[in-house]
Amino acid sequence: MQINLYYFFKKSSWKRLYIRLIVFIFWIFLGLVGSLLPAIAKMDASPPSLMQVSSNVAQQEEQGRQYYDAGQFLAAIKIWEQVLQIYQSQGDRLNQARVLSNLSLSYQQLGLWTEATQAITRSRELLQGKHTEPEYLKVLAQVFNTQGSLELATGKSEAALLTWQQATATYTQVKNETGVLRSLINQSQALKALGLYRRALSTLNQVNKILQKQPDSPIKTAGLRSLGASWRLVGNLTAAQQVLQQSLAIAQKLQSPAEMSATLIDLGNVARANQDATSALALYQQAVNIAPSSMLKMRSQLNQLSTLIDTKQWTPAQALWSQIQPQLVNLPPSRTAIYAQLNLAQSLIRLKQANLPNAPTTENIAQLVANNLQQAKTLGDKQAQAYALGKLGGLYEQTQQWAIAQDLTQQALVLAQSINTPEIAYRWQWQLGRLLKVQGDEPGAIAAYTQAVNTLQSLRSDLVAIDPDIQFSFRETVEPVYRELVSLLLSGTSSPSQEALKQARQVIESLQLAELDDFFREACLDRKYTQIDELDPLAAVIYPIILPDRLEVIVSLPKQPLRHYATSLPQAELESIVEKLRKTLVIRSKEDFLPLSQQVYDWLIRPVETDLVKSGIKTLVFVPDGVLRNIPMAALHDSNQQYLVEKYNIALTPSLQLLPPKTLAQHNFKVLGAGLTEARQGFSALEYVEQEMKEIKSEVPSTVLLNQEFTSKNLQNYLQSAIFPIVHIATHGKFSSKAIETFILAWDDRIRINDLDNLLQISEQKQQQAIELLVLSACETAVGDKRAALGLAGIAVKAGASSTLATLWSVNDEATANLMRQFYKHLSSTKETKAEALRHAQMALLKDPQSEHPVYWAPYILVGNWL
Repeated sequence: MQINLYYFFKKSSWKRLYIRLIVFIFWIFLGLVGSLLPAIAKMDASPPSLMQVSSNVAQQEEQGRQYYDAGQFLAAIKIWEQVLQIYQSQGDRLNQARVLSNLSLSYQQLGLWTEATQAITRSRELLQGKHTEPEYLKVLAQVFNTQGSLELATGKSEAALLTWQQATATYTQVKNETGVLRSLINQSQALKALGLYRRALSTLNQVNKILQKQPDSPIKTAGLRSLGASWRLVGNLTAAQQVLQQSLAIAQKLQSPAEMSATLIDLGNVARANQDATSALALYQQAVNIAPSSMLKMRSQLNQLSTLIDTKQWTPAQALWSQIQPQLVNLPPSRTAIYAQLNLAQSLIRLKQANLPNAPTTENIAQLVANNLQQAKTLGDKQAQAYALGKLGGLYEQTQQWAIAQDLTQQALVLAQSINTPEIAYRWQWQLGRLLKVQGDEPGAIAAYTQAVNTLQSLRSDLVAIDPDIQFSFRETVEPVYRELVSLLLSGTSSPSQEALKQARQVIESLQLAELDDFFREACLDRKYTQIDELDPLAAVIYPIILPDRLEVIVSLPKQPLRHYATSLPQAELESIVEKLRKTLVIRSKEDFLPLSQQVYDWLIRPVETDLVKSGIKTLVFVPDGVLRNIPMAALHDSNQQYLVEKYNIALTPSLQLLPPKTLAQHNFKVLGAGLTEARQGFSALEYVEQEMKEIKSEVPSTVLLNQEFTSKNLQNYLQSAIFPIVHIATHGKFSSKAIETFILAWDDRIRINDLDNLLQISEQKQQQAIELLVLSACETAVGDKRAALGLAGIAVKAGASSTLATLWSVNDEATANLMRQFYKHLSSTKETKAEALRHAQMALLKDPQSEHPVYWAPYILVGNWL
């Protein structure tokens, strides 16, 4: 099928630069913008009040503001330049400064950085001098706001934060609470861009405190909506829903259909994030019913459409698409309208891919994108042009018109790079890599993919500041870039070179870190690659890598070239076998797991077992991938007589880049224990926890907090008052692929993963005595969650401990008590490493006829430094 639009785009010309507003494009692109919009591109709505000006000038200003609000920035600039000339002729410096600030915002929206900088610089010059008049300070605060938005858009996030802090201080000085709220929200945007998401939330909570003291107003409902959206961003859906319900109640009280519909859309987004499609669709429909503008109605319907497609409700999806189509012609040209149509194009592509009767044709979709591109050119919207052009290249890719697709993609990429929009550029680098690969240009494809991965690395903090339900599904638009590059590096006509193997290992390590960043919704992990030889000359690191058509394994042996082997196996089949192994392992008294355990052993260990023996390896360190995180490597069986744990010490790490680079010193161990024996918050009693604590106390000096004594505050107080190298917590807990659902249970409340670092944080005076080992017994990974062990790795990282010992499933209480006694005995009375101590403890259970089945000893895993 041919698309006859190529030469239309071929003749397109590109002028100047366009703005980098990461959050904006994707919030609008998938139709969920509005409540999440930062205040970085807003101006004071108040008319000039210092000078008496003609009503004609005031009307002109207001017309410019209306153009700006409608996304028609060129028209706004034209009007404001005329107004500026009038103020210049009158010698009105203050109103000149204010209009220049508004012009700078408009230039920023069009990516005209030079003009934006010149305008804000002239504005600041006009305001030089020490003035204390309220009107002067109000304009100065507005100029600070504009300057901050320019700094953020050009990648100067720290400068933007400082500038917006100045804006907040100035607005506070003139007692302008609306300005204070706006500048605080802007500060939160800078903090997000810096990857400081929790500080951003703290700032928004400060906004909330101010809002709660204010009378009900549109700014209050909008501020609450922004806070609710931010809670959703970090996965706290309960808090998000509560704040948004409050926002909705105020909007209803004010009888504001615009605020009501915007908040209903956000509530629908929360329901959608909660995988409650029925409620989401109902909320979106409520928004449609009361939306006062065609754009709000369109946003609601586009969200409905994508939700219907997500849940494969094809008939209503097609019916809704038929309703939306005629509305497009009534949308006035604006940035919002362009992104709404790009959103629609994405949904139509998904409808077409479902191979439905009467689905949109490729020509239909291409024409829609063509209209988008033409509108973007008319408005001078370079970012939308880059996106639309790349989308068109993607349509040619689907119709296998490779050369045209490549040309369009390269045009889009050049434009995206020239206007400093890496969040768009990585997509077209990825697309270019796919196109080069299919055309047989393997070196070119590797180069394009490598650029895409490098761009993603540079976007690290930006990606986590973007809503996972909106801008990107990590598993759909980020993770595949890494995996496809690894696949390219490890495939080919000949065996991969050492350089290719090293790069593949580095890429998979980076993917592991990116997954943890995505899990936390915060770029909070420091990375520094550690050579395994520096840590342990008798350890081997095994990287299993799950690809769609095969399982690749890279093995790093000390002071030796990297090894590599692969098993041709569809991903779905591998996942099925691994999940079945996990299920059969937890069934006591049966040995159905053995053939499956032996199968996985053959994939991961068999090809390298001779080299392991020759190299004198004593410890195997796995950097597990995907579903392989959910099974205990200790229980892999060699088909003869031995489990893997009988041959080697075993440890896991999310990444060698997260390990401390030196061996830990031996300590006179001292344990802070905490546990629950009684039933709490719907969880059953753990009757052997007290026995477990007694067993530990018999081996090492311990302080124990049981039941009512085990509160989060008490735990923190003990850690602050004394040095405890080991913290042992015996309680219910769950590891999930969602941070908000990952927790451990204290007497008074659940301790969630995002609270762990604060809870276990020690004073600066004791930084050299940080926790070496965190033990979590009685916890388990969430059933049916393929990525649940991310939560376990996340706890290991967030706790700040060198190592974490935890369980993959809920373990027999008595067996746990026995294992822990053995573990601490070996750890304290010998010079064994943590991994060795764990192995000996597991072996003691394995040799006991009462606990020889892997269900008793296998789920204990050591994450982090094994020394």
